[in-house]
Amino acid sequence: MREFPSLGEPVDQISPAAFKRRLDDGEEFTLLDTRKPDEYESWQITHPNLTVVNIPFMRFLDADNEHPATAVPAGIPEGPLVTCCAKGLSSFYVAEFLHREGFDVLALEDGMEGWANLYQHRPVETASAGGEVIQFHRPSSGCLSYLFVADGEAAVIDPLRAFTEEYATVVGEYGATLEYAIDTHVHADHVSGVREVAAATAATAVLPAGATERGLEFDATLVDDGETFALGDREITARALPGHTTEMTGYEFAGVLASGDTVFLDSVARTELEDEQAARDAAGVLWETVQALSELDDGTTVAPGHVGPTTAPGEDGSFSASVADLQDRLRAFDEPKEEFIDRVTSNLPPQPANFAEIIDLNLGRTSADSEAVFELELGPNNCAVSE
Repeated sequence: MREFPSLGEPVDQISPAAFKRRLDDGEEFTLLDTRKPDEYESWQITHPNLTVVNIPFMRFLDADNEHPATAVPAGIPEGPLVTCCAKGLSSFYVAEFLHREGFDVLALEDGMEGWANLYQHRPVETASAGGEVIQFHRPSSGCLSYLFVADGEAAVIDPLRAFTEEYATVVGEYGATLEYAIDTHVHADHVSGVREVAAATAATAVLPAGATERGLEFDATLVDDGETFALGDREITARALPGHTTEMTGYEFAGVLASGDTVFLDSVARTELEDEQAARDAAGVLWETVQALSELDDGTTVAPGHVGPTTAPGEDGSFSASVADLQDRLRAFDEPKEEFIDRVTSNLPPQPANFAEIIDLNLGRTSADSEAVFELELGPNNCAVSE
């Protein structure tokens, strides 16, 4: 049921997928976010081709009541505009208001909730012949997941619970069956879908062996550094990548390393979310992990667990880079250890929202329904430090 007044203006809505596609294609927009300032400050839509302005809904409602013929709040750009709010209701009214006043404006369908439900996938084209790697991207949080496919068998890496059904659908598109649902570590920024994907598909749930020391309370196959497991006619190799967490493990397949929260394309992982008191020690371990990555073949593709809000994709459209490219991008590869430790433990961004509750869910200590999970995950992931 509509909760806001209607002006009866013929305003078009744009779906989150279409909005993202047009931004990616180079169109420039101004997003007019009509949420309260505190809600806006905690989480916004970001894109290199997007300018965001926050003018709360009540300013438009007050203006319409007091000066219905002419009043437009100050600070509205001429356009093209897209309006947005939490669920697309108040912002649709604002779009009607602005359309009536002659503005070029669209309304984002379902607002931030619709944006949070957007999930996209594309191949990582640098995967070697005989194996396919598909990258999933949730633009609202920057979370990345992966599908490995070979010889009719598939494995999903770092699946999100909110998109459990999506993985089975894409696996079917590749004519494969899902054999494994794998986590790189105990996540702090999103609720893992490992158990739900495994239950829905009869896949084997896989976690790093070190998750047991963190209090894992559900049954899963545990893997150690260097262990391999078959996927069709190829193998997945587990690579210990500690630092962000003690059990962080990457998975190498077809020349691609799904590196979890270790290095990103423009930063490195933070180290205090598992144990704040041990953050400096963990940072030293992460530095050693980064140095070890430099020993991989320069052509190895690193496929991270997150992407920043302004990070540009590579030539194939995926968020991935070769080891050689990362060495050029990230000072961590050449940074003295103590300087690195000081940097990654200082001036950190806010911690991921609800991270303690999310960790408990991912260890199996607590449970939550789908609606609660969706609410817990809203907002940026904040698992990286500034580069």
